[in-house]
Amino acid sequence: MAVRGQKRAVRSLDAIDRGMLRILQEEARISNVELAKQVGLSASPCLRRVRDLEEAGIIRRYAALLDPAAVGVPVSVFVQISLEKQLDTELEAFEEAITSRPEVLECYLMTGDADYLLRVVVPDVEAFERFLREHVTHIPGVAAIKSIFALKQVKYRTALPVADE
Repeated sequence: MAVRGQKRAVRSLDAIDRGMLRILQEEARISNVELAKQVGLSASPCLRRVRDLEEAGIIRRYAALLDPAAVGVPVSVFVQISLEKQLDTELEAFEEAITSRPEVLECYLMTGDADYLLRVVVPDVEAFERFLREHVTHIPGVAAIKSIFALKQVKYRTALPVADE
């Protein structure tokens, strides 16, 4: 998760960069030789471009996507958090506390009824209750918590839409 206020310089992407990004999002373990072949480059320029995309922060990292049930966290809960005050110190304190929790996969500062929206994964309802009681309710400034349990994951993607332009 990016730190509040942190921005990177925007680098323009050409058609080859966008093609590489689409491929890497779907198959991060593709060999450089195969990636180069698919985008119409030789291996050395392809590797140089990938490194440039990494250094520019466009490619932030590579990850393996796991099956939540297979690793013991089949329950997904969306949690709306409202704070007592929306002062920078309160926001920073909440963000610092919540980013240390491994069961929180995503955290967004929001507009609307709640200040934050979290996506939390846990083994069961009891584990979620412990997470709330032992962690979230102890964060100073938390005024309200609303939990919404996901019944079924209909769509899940990690690949961002990279336009052709």
